[in-house]
Amino acid sequence: MMNLRRTAAIVLRQYYLLRGSPTRILPLFVWVSVDIILWGFITRYLNSVASSGIDFVPALLGAVLLWDFFIRVMQGVTTAFFEDVWSRSLLNVFASPIQIPEYLGGLVISSVATSAAGLAVMQILASTIFGLSFFKYGAALMPFLLVLFLFGIALGVVGSAIVLRFGPSAEWLIWPIPALLSPFAAVFYPLSALPAWMQFVAKLLPPSYVFQGVRAIVAGHAANPAGLAAGTGLAAFYILLAGAFFTHIYRQAVRTGLIARYSAESPG
Repeated sequence: MMNLRRTAAIVLRQYYLLRGSPTRILPLFVWVSVDIILWGFITRYLNSVASSGIDFVPALLGAVLLWDFFIRVMQGVTTAFFEDVWSRSLLNVFASPIQIPEYLGGLVISSVATSAAGLAVMQILASTIFGLSFFKYGAALMPFLLVLFLFGIALGVVGSAIVLRFGPSAEWLIWPIPALLSPFAAVFYPLSALPAWMQFVAKLLPPSYVFQGVRAIVAGHAANPAGLAAGTGLAAFYILLAGAFFTHIYRQAVRTGLIARYSAESPG
């Protein structure tokens, strides 16, 4: 049975880290702000030169906003885990009575807070500067945000497991994951634009269903319920798979003594 006090302790530790370090707080907002401003002006320029009558602001800037939200969710989990790696306190954490679900629960809650803050900043910038507000679409977008959130959590847990298995230097394998997935996720174009083999891979990724559905809503059509159901089911499945993968890697690290590297090996 989960002890919520232990989960709260992980969240509290992240809170104190953020509160005491502006260098940890600024990245939560700076990069998403740069993305929104850059893509906002790109879409504004495209609107001024295009003769098709398509409004590129919701089509492109909206996609950037959602994709950045997904990245923040994933990095919210991995960064919280990396804090324990960088400080070489991971061995101390797992030497306590904390259980894997309690620890992962703390990472997830920390990610909820940081990704929600990033989403709020992105929405404020997009609406005040470029007139893009997702609120006019109502609750129709909420299930798609949930799918991105769940898949981001799953990838964050998998990334943490990879670093746990291969050591602190493996964190550089984790940061590029969203960029590697973005061509398959069909963030800026319909799934039909991809070759057949990429479409097959895309159908295994929940974000591809999200962006297909959101494009339909922005265009004034109803989203495909089957696509939303498929994306939600895949995201939930990957959450369970990620939890099982992390647990397996943790047990293997304990059994083989690999976890001791986190008190002896310097980060990087």
